[in-house]
Amino acid sequence: MLRRPFIAAAALALAAVAPTPSFAQDPWPSKPVKLISPFPAGGTSDVMARMIAEALTKELGQQFVVDNVGGAGGTIGTLRAAKATPDGYTIVQTGVGQNAVAHGLDPKLQYDSMRDFVHLAQVHTGPNVLVVHPGTPFKTFKELVEYVRKNPGKLNYGYTHAASGHMAMELLKQRASECPKGVKDCNGFFMVGIPYRGGGPMLQDLLGGQFPLMFINQDVALPHVKAGKLRALAVTSLQRNALYPDVPTIAESGFPGFQALSWSGISAIKGTPQPIVDKLEAALRKVMTSPEIKQRLESVGFVVPPPGAAAYTQFVKSELDLWTKVIKTAGIKPE
Repeated sequence: MLRRPFIAAAALALAAVAPTPSFAQDPWPSKPVKLISPFPAGGTSDVMARMIAEALTKELGQQFVVDNVGGAGGTIGTLRAAKATPDGYTIVQTGVGQNAVAHGLDPKLQYDSMRDFVHLAQVHTGPNVLVVHPGTPFKTFKELVEYVRKNPGKLNYGYTHAASGHMAMELLKQRASECPKGVKDCNGFFMVGIPYRGGGPMLQDLLGGQFPLMFINQDVALPHVKAGKLRALAVTSLQRNALYPDVPTIAESGFPGFQALSWSGISAIKGTPQPIVDKLEAALRKVMTSPEIKQRLESVGFVVPPPGAAAYTQFVKSELDLWTKVIKTAGIKPE
């Protein structure tokens, strides 16, 4: 007589501890994942985001969709990501502008690049190239440096506010203003900057000879250098770039350790469950070490960075510290 109540009670007890299908956690990803790219479509950042979204879609079997949220140098989209639900269905493209330069420009930035994100993988690095109009007399980087030191204020350069080329020029001005070893008195390194609202109009004016020089991303500069419309004097990476094998680095031209890079990576939102973080990092590591991605990046002069979250996290921190110091020294303010 007691058998049936006992069985019923045991069944209820098991039901209380066993997960039911309606409450079971779905394996991630079970629906499309949004990748916020904090810049408009069409630029280098967008190209990199779409390349990674396509690769992750193939690797993880679920759609990764790029959401372009541009504005304010990438900070609008990055802030939106920082406030997103940390469930693994929103990830963000991080980069030099929004996650390093922005902190130098705005000490009260509404997000913290080291505390609000989990940096998973760096996607690319690329140097800027110091280019001059072929009508100038400068054939080498050293000739340019010597001229500027002897003729402060007589050369103009173009820049777009807070872009990687602008930062490269500010770093060069600060490093070159230091007196060379053994020289007690020098004239610094002063040139007049001409601000532009966008890289396109600036490049056209340089090609037209409206000003003599600027820093520009290596992939954008290449066709004009090959056509003889621009002359490349130096690159801003520590090693020479494969697309510019005969162009010296600034680091080897009298400024040891000089490095100013354009870069991007992929980050999760702080609080994303660790199993999802681990799965994303593993997928990104596999993607970034694939021959296909390596070939795509290197064909346009980008460098494939060391894989993994630890390397990327350390790199972001070093870049944040570098550009915050450069911006503070230069006195650059937000537009």
